[in-house]
Amino acid sequence: MTTLEKNTLRVDIWSDIACPWCYVGKARFDKAVQELEGKVAVEVRHRSFELDPNREPGVAEAVVPMIAKKYGISPAQAQANEYKLGELAQLEGLEYRTENRDHGNTFDLHRLLHLASDRGLEAEVWKAFYIANFADEASIFDRERVVAVSVAAGLDEAEVNAVLDNPERYKDAVRADEAEAAALGANGVPFFVIDEKYGVSGAQPTALFTEILEKAWDEKKPAITTIAGADDAEACGPEGCAI
Repeated sequence: MTTLEKNTLRVDIWSDIACPWCYVGKARFDKAVQELEGKVAVEVRHRSFELDPNREPGVAEAVVPMIAKKYGISPAQAQANEYKLGELAQLEGLEYRTENRDHGNTFDLHRLLHLASDRGLEAEVWKAFYIANFADEASIFDRERVVAVSVAAGLDEAEVNAVLDNPERYKDAVRADEAEAAALGANGVPFFVIDEKYGVSGAQPTALFTEILEKAWDEKKPAITTIAGADDAEACGPEGCAI
């Protein structure tokens, strides 16, 4: 274990770009990390999870009718749910487009996110994809748009296109993330694993994330047992050193 690993909490976060609760949950988690800045050191690793892996690639669908059909509710109820999500997102300081958003296969996005991780741009590209999907008017489920968002977040355009042109690039990395999530029993996202010890499911309140991070950090510190030793083992104190 490296010094860095010893002095930081590793947090693995399984998410999907198409998941609104991942968007909200990550904002709540980030607030907890900010609250603990200077007290708890956190190293985040984003992990891939597809909510709808069987969806046909390249085919986008409007969110509201998709939700209505999937959950057997009316379009009005589905739209009301989107309005509620928009309110919750706003409370976390996030923009959220409640109407005319679409949904699609996210596998290529996850492959690009692994490229971003290799290039040291993991956090930047995750954030950019979230904003593109939930806040911007242009669809993220369009290749030209995906390339533009990726490049704006710092990735090289030629590399982005090379990954998109080769469906085998980062395929195994995405599948490995998903297999690990399954092994951990995670059947939904967001799913947070804190220091390989605590699993937190869902977009929990910031206070809960703060509590778990502090608990994991305190447990990470080695317990110190003081041994008195011999009676003549002298030491220096506030009054100086006895001779």
